[in-house]
Amino acid sequence: MIGARRYGHTGYLSVAAAQPRLAPEQKAVIVTTVPVPHALVVTHWAGVERDELLRPVADLTAREIRVSIASPRGRVVQTVVDDVERAERVDADLDLDSLDPNAYDIAIFPGGVVNADRLRLNRTAVGIITEFAAAGKPVAMICHSPWLLIETDLLPGKTVTSFPSLRSDLLNAGADWVDQPVVSSDTDAWRLITSRRPIDLRAFADEIAGTLLGRP
Repeated sequence: MIGARRYGHTGYLSVAAAQPRLAPEQKAVIVTTVPVPHALVVTHWAGVERDELLRPVADLTAREIRVSIASPRGRVVQTVVDDVERAERVDADLDLDSLDPNAYDIAIFPGGVVNADRLRLNRTAVGIITEFAAAGKPVAMICHSPWLLIETDLLPGKTVTSFPSLRSDLLNAGADWVDQPVVSSDTDAWRLITSRRPIDLRAFADEIAGTLLGRP
């Protein structure tokens, strides 16, 4: 039968019959559900710079981006101010060693000297960077956390920034280092977002949000 569609094995329904006439006010509205981006914050439980953890979490949550914090063994995170003064303790949502990296759209690494130094020695934390890069997913790092990149082979060809004391280390590992508030480097088919210090947190959060929400 020309102009008809078959349903099952026994009958036909004409195209005209399949399209009932509706008044304008009766026409259905198609609602498209947009997935909510999910950011993974990777941190040690000691020596995490407070604002570099809490402000991105607050900024991204305010933009309706879901955020989960992971630490080794899921321990409570002790934050600090200027790497010295103890500040808030923050509950982790996840055990770093038990999470599924495939469930997240970006990995974010806050700073803090002790935090970054300990995460450099954590195979899971370093492995998350390489897994995200291999999957073409973005990684965002601020202040001292780009230190972790030295434990990977991902720096050659990347342009980065960081806390100034990391400049020589990152250059020696093959990166191009620049002194800018935030840098996005898209070489090798994955985006690396880096930032210098707490005064740059607004630009850092804006770059992360823009990446997740589809803005260039």
